[in-house]
Amino acid sequence: MAFNDQGNGKSPWDANNGQPPDLDQIVAEWQKRFNTLFGGKSGGSSNKRKGPPSYLLIIMGLFIWLLSGLYQIDDSERGVVLRFGEYSKTTMPGLSWRAPWPFESVEIVNVNVVNRFKQQTTMLTSDENIIVVDLVVQYRKSNPVDYLFNVRDAEATLSEVSESAIREVAGKSKLDFVLTEGRTEIALRTQELIQQTLDEYGTGISISKVNLQDANFPLQVEDAVQDAIKAREDKERLSFEAEAYANDIVPKARGEAAKMIQEAEAYKEKVIADSEGEADRFTKLLVEYQRAPEVTRERLYSEAIENVYLNSNKVLMDSEGNGSLMYLPIDKLLENTNKQNRSENNINKGQTIENNQPVNQNQDSRMRRVR
Repeated sequence: MAFNDQGNGKSPWDANNGQPPDLDQIVAEWQKRFNTLFGGKSGGSSNKRKGPPSYLLIIMGLFIWLLSGLYQIDDSERGVVLRFGEYSKTTMPGLSWRAPWPFESVEIVNVNVVNRFKQQTTMLTSDENIIVVDLVVQYRKSNPVDYLFNVRDAEATLSEVSESAIREVAGKSKLDFVLTEGRTEIALRTQELIQQTLDEYGTGISISKVNLQDANFPLQVEDAVQDAIKAREDKERLSFEAEAYANDIVPKARGEAAKMIQEAEAYKEKVIADSEGEADRFTKLLVEYQRAPEVTRERLYSEAIENVYLNSNKVLMDSEGNGSLMYLPIDKLLENTNKQNRSENNINKGQTIENNQPVNQNQDSRMRRVR
């Protein structure tokens, strides 16, 4: 209220000689006016007045009750309205109104924020090794209605499904694959399996990412695992060495086998050709023998004796008239001749082998006399 509205045109400070009014006095004045408005007692009056009408109180209470149905939804949230505990509708971001309690209530779910949880699990791999896996799962509540009503506890369900999925994926993999290059692949396969299971349950949760933060074997079995890894590495090393040795030996053996087969084939062809030649020569000789038996027989005998003495290094000669035999050590004579030729060659390196022709002629003459 303005000061000039009091009717006398004076400021309340004028009554106090220019000093500000007392605070207690102002509060008392306003309390008096409030009581007068609602029919209560006035400041110093002892007269009793009636209270406000009951319908006015009811209207005010009803108005306040209706105002309690207003609620605000943020941009990252969705409001799920329940009517007597049953799903009614989903409200979008902004100011909304629903029937006040006990008719309707609202559950606000954040659908954009990314939640995460970490889980540690011990399991067996396909090669029967124990590993400890630290799994980190990031997820969103993409469908608020399914999230609230399809399962009793969505987070607990997600935890159990994640543990089951990583056990299944790691149980089909070997220890070396899990510890080394297989982490990314295992995380992707686990994420797909978790999302598939959650969709079947209708949890309303979307998996953003699954990370295999750590995977290792328990400390209690570290020594045994190291021994097993060393044994496996030794096995692989020896296997590689054996394979390299086999790759070196097998081609050689195959080459030797092929060589022996070719030599056998060549020997076979040679024997067959020699046999056919001998048979053909014998056939031709038979024809000549039938024409002149005596001449052919004498010629065959001479050729046989010539072949025998040709391969012999000793010669026996029958001297004419006295009935004694002469022994000629041809091998010794040839050896002495070769020694003499080698000594002459060392002295005269520029000479040719023509110096040995007389000896060879003498030997040829002796051989002819023997025949």
